[in-house]
Amino acid sequence: MSSPSTGSRVSNWIDHRLPIISFAREHLIEYPAPRNLNYWWNFGSLAGIALVLQIVTGIVLAMAYTAHTSLAFDSVERIMRDVNFGWLLRYAHANGASMFFIIVYIHIFRGLYYGSYKAPREILWWLGVIILLLMMATAFMGYVLPWGQMSFWGATVITNLFSAIPLVGESIVTWLWGGFSVDNPTLNRFFSLHYLLPFVIVGVVVLHLAALHTHGSNNPLGIDKKTKKDVIPFHPYYTIKDLFGLGVFLTFFAVFLFFAPNFFGEPDNYIPANPLVTPAHIVPEWYFLPFYAILRSVPSKLGGVLLMFAAIFVLFLLPWLDTSRVRSAKFRPVFKVFYLLLMIDILALGWAGGQPAEGVAVVIGQIATAWYFLHFLVLLPLLGWFERPRPLPESIASAVLGDRAMEKA
Repeated sequence: MSSPSTGSRVSNWIDHRLPIISFAREHLIEYPAPRNLNYWWNFGSLAGIALVLQIVTGIVLAMAYTAHTSLAFDSVERIMRDVNFGWLLRYAHANGASMFFIIVYIHIFRGLYYGSYKAPREILWWLGVIILLLMMATAFMGYVLPWGQMSFWGATVITNLFSAIPLVGESIVTWLWGGFSVDNPTLNRFFSLHYLLPFVIVGVVVLHLAALHTHGSNNPLGIDKKTKKDVIPFHPYYTIKDLFGLGVFLTFFAVFLFFAPNFFGEPDNYIPANPLVTPAHIVPEWYFLPFYAILRSVPSKLGGVLLMFAAIFVLFLLPWLDTSRVRSAKFRPVFKVFYLLLMIDILALGWAGGQPAEGVAVVIGQIATAWYFLHFLVLLPLLGWFERPRPLPESIASAVLGDRAMEKA
């Protein structure tokens, strides 16, 4: 920890009693980061910014929202029409959820490509998957709050899935509903949990960062830092890089926010909820579609639910399913091919999940589901045994600096 004599007398006095300044200096400024991090590493900080954006806009929206089945839809319309800049807050929150998932999915796929789940970062990876699960729960409950047609019927379909659980399923559904149908108690419960869970996510994010700083960041080469030449201070090198990434993200976000605010939405959700009229095609938000396709890939309700949860649970086992000693796909030519096939497979699942459960969409969903589990449970363990990786560089510095890395400091 840095000496307290490096700041003003006031900051030194505070830091001696509560070392937040030296903590920030150690973990945000002087933190030794691998010198070869590329722009795919920007998505970690972007995810944090997206989370803060969701919390801030959500708190302000809650001030004008009414969690009652008779008033919820109208209160959202009032926010859009009568609250100062309410339209901006509501669109920023709704589209911010999609942006958050885009960022986190890219962050996860970067981890899959560069082997960021391998030892000693298994718990770091677990915490990331837990964050994803909490995001899904938060987003689902938030989607119910406008109390439109898709909100109501989406809540009805998804909560009914728990009834497939033997013995306790019906009791769980009754508890989720707060009664015997999706009604006002359900909306109140979902609003309360939707408000609470983002702060739970913040707590898990803190643990995620603590685990990250324990063993340091992974890097595109997938090799550990060995000398001081392998690392550079986080500030100013990566703070500037993160700010550039933030600028690009905000531009991308602004395009949807101001020019296509309903791009990710469903038209049926602008119709007030009506328990007597079922929409022609009930579909969840786009970020749930791959899992929705897996759910529908088997005719058994219980089997679909188990497969859907297994699709996420398998990610917890990934550090042990991947038996290769090489982290980065840069040195794994065969793994690259299967990684690309996995991305295509998940896109196919997303497409299938957005189509009616009939015809070719069902077949594609079933094939894509089978390939998803085949990739993680069969191909990945076998690749570690049979693939011949390319040779790794001696160090990060030698790969980045070449001959200059061998010069004396």
